[in-house]
Amino acid sequence: MSSQTTFEIEDKFMAPFFIKQKISIEKGDGIYVWDEEGHRYIDFTSGWGVTCVGHAQPVITEALLKQSGKILQNPNSGLTYSPARAELLLLMQKVLPSHLSRIFFANSGAEANDAAIKLARKVTGRMDVISTHKSFHGRTISTASATGQAAHREKFNPLMPNYRFVTYGDLKDLEETLDENVAAFILEPIQGEGGVHIPSGEYLKKAENLCRKNGTLLIADEVQTGFCRTGPMFVTESLGVQADFLTMAKGIAGGFPFGAFAMSETVAEKLEIGDHGGTYCGNPLGCAVAHAVIKYLVDHNISTNVDRMGRLAMKKMGQFQQDFPNTINDVRGKGLLLLIEFKEEDTATRVSDECLQQKLFVRQTQGDGIRIFPALNIKEDEMEEGLEILRSAIETVVNQKR
Repeated sequence: MSSQTTFEIEDKFMAPFFIKQKISIEKGDGIYVWDEEGHRYIDFTSGWGVTCVGHAQPVITEALLKQSGKILQNPNSGLTYSPARAELLLLMQKVLPSHLSRIFFANSGAEANDAAIKLARKVTGRMDVISTHKSFHGRTISTASATGQAAHREKFNPLMPNYRFVTYGDLKDLEETLDENVAAFILEPIQGEGGVHIPSGEYLKKAENLCRKNGTLLIADEVQTGFCRTGPMFVTESLGVQADFLTMAKGIAGGFPFGAFAMSETVAEKLEIGDHGGTYCGNPLGCAVAHAVIKYLVDHNISTNVDRMGRLAMKKMGQFQQDFPNTINDVRGKGLLLLIEFKEEDTATRVSDECLQQKLFVRQTQGDGIRIFPALNIKEDEMEEGLEILRSAIETVVNQKR
């Protein structure tokens, strides 16, 4: 099949939810991918943050082959036990914050967030949920309602009720909004899709304290930041924050559709059989892949690589800002969750397009930003290769605008 044939089939039969880039990717290896005509590209999006250990990672292939030769889905689904699930649960106990002793598996981050919100209402007997402006928590009707971006909410009216929004990083706003009706505060430790916004070091811990004082549960949405994306395994644990729920997906299984949420024993004690469930939740195949990915992250000390590559990228991106002060407004990020903010949205669009022309995938975010979140095991020469293309794309656009 040729790329053109693929374009025609997808354009005719796929639901019209994306404006697609006219590239048909056939295979990948690490940070590199190839289209059907054999052209090589660098992927600085890691499939929107999921291929955390690179494309066609052998440990994932091996886990898929081994487990698929045994069983994909248990009879009676979650009503029967699974050694693959048990092995993953044991491994997650080693990497999760120690107080989060109970885990349930899902198919996506949105599903994990949706469940945490639902269960927080059950546990507290309260209805309202606070989220933050510019947040992103998913595309189900409940998580879209919890997302602090009008573009993701308002066209789906009527939305789910009982959501309130506060300014991200503003403790006074949170304190004034909390009351006896608030079941939970759902919070990204670093806003990803919202523009890579990093709060002050004290914000999350003080937000936790305000929630405790008010009897409100804290839901840490680590769907994007979890599993070493910013350096530590989880941002909340690195800051000493004890969330009541922690939601996970993306990097948990290296590109296989999988998610999870963890909760404290205190929360779990207030839940009952039948309060939640799901057909594919914790299926043996997904569990085997997630186990392989998390073990790889631990065994290869990926946190250290993320810190080192993140510092390298921030240094080079800082030089971009110095070299193009009239074009770049800001560079920011932590670990390998990075963003260049341009002064004009048109510039970001043109730079993104030029990157693709030069065989580099990046992600335009919030109009004026370009988000960079490559595989966590990226090597120094690979990072420099991609950043050199990004610099070339910026320079090309700047020269065109003169």
